[in-house]
Amino acid sequence: MKILVSVKRVVDYNVRIQVKPDGSGVVTDGVKMSMNPFDEIAVEEALRIKEAGNAEEIIAVTIGPKAAQEQLRTALAMGADRAIHVETEDAIQPLTAGRILKALAEKEEPGLVLLGKQAIDDDQGQTGQMLAALWNRPQATFASKIALDGDKARVTREVDAGLETIEVDLPAVVTTDLRLNEPRYVKLPDIMKAKKKQIDTATMDDLGVEAAEVLKVTKTAPPPERQGGKKVESVDELVSELKNRGLI
Repeated sequence: MKILVSVKRVVDYNVRIQVKPDGSGVVTDGVKMSMNPFDEIAVEEALRIKEAGNAEEIIAVTIGPKAAQEQLRTALAMGADRAIHVETEDAIQPLTAGRILKALAEKEEPGLVLLGKQAIDDDQGQTGQMLAALWNRPQATFASKIALDGDKARVTREVDAGLETIEVDLPAVVTTDLRLNEPRYVKLPDIMKAKKKQIDTATMDDLGVEAAEVLKVTKTAPPPERQGGKKVESVDELVSELKNRGLI
């Protein structure tokens, strides 16, 4: 069985985000970029499934500029067998990403497609669900545990009420949550070996995919600065202050 894993290039989670002066987006020039943390969990889970003898090949996929090959090399260093880079300089919306991944799934015929439940740059969390709908395959989102049994996968999901366990037929789309696993540390010899692994390149035209411009960002703004707290001397004063602020 093949496992297709999608990874995305995002601003590193340790970087303090700065909004551009004109509000058109966030500053990325000279900023450290890395693999989306939820996608890193997806890669780790694919590796564990393969190590358990339930998969033969792991294919890492990314969509983005040429610099995104850095994140593919990270996935290869972790243990992915090969990688596919869909090159584009345009901002990719979830529906477009879903269409691209569907085209790749039809070409590669994986038994399982793993994605992070969301990307930390836009927090939309839509691509996995859209891929499942376009591909007409079952989906299990927000997975905190995955167990494969033949042509089925038993997935424990994190939902508002607690944990929910479902069973889906393979091939299926699964999106990974934070508590699924802890990604392994990449060692220097693995990084060096990854430089020799195969990265195939393609364009949206090669895959027969058209961009879906269904969302428009009108403005990006930083969150308002937090106001200082106020110390109250009694419960009555606390209630009065909450009423004055329209909180109760």
